[in-house]
Order: sequence, then C-alpha cells, then structure tokens
Amino acid sequence: MGVGRLIVAGGETSGAVVGALGVTGLVIGPEISPGVPWTWTLGTPRPLALALKSGNFGSRDFFLDAWERLP
Repeated sequence: MGVGRLIVAGGETSGAVVGALGVTGLVIGPEISPGVPWTWTLGTPRPLALALKSGNFGSRDFFLDAWERLP
C-alpha cells in the first residue's frame, strides 16, 4: 500500500525529498499555516500529499496543525 502523505521540515530536506521522489510539479492545496499549503505531487507513479515547510514558515504547532488538516 505504501505512504500517501508526508510532512517534511527544512528547506534543504524538502528539496532532497522532492528530488528523490522524482516530483516534476506540485498542485497547491489547502493552507496549513500562512505560506505553507498541502500539495499533491505530479510526475510520481501515484499522487502523494506533501507538506513542505522551510525553516522560516509555519507556526510553533505546525506539525499538529498539518496532521489535523491532512487531506
């Protein structure tokens, strides 16, 4: 069955994850916190929901908020 959703923190880490998955684009979804939306991958065998948070975005409770807003 596999993983269908990932929450990733850190700009460098987010870039590495997206690259390793072979993502060619992202569809923007609902906002988790200002500047940080849920996204869906393009170019992967099946769509994967990603929350990609750089160090400068997201609230203190980002991970809880993201989990509660899982698509």
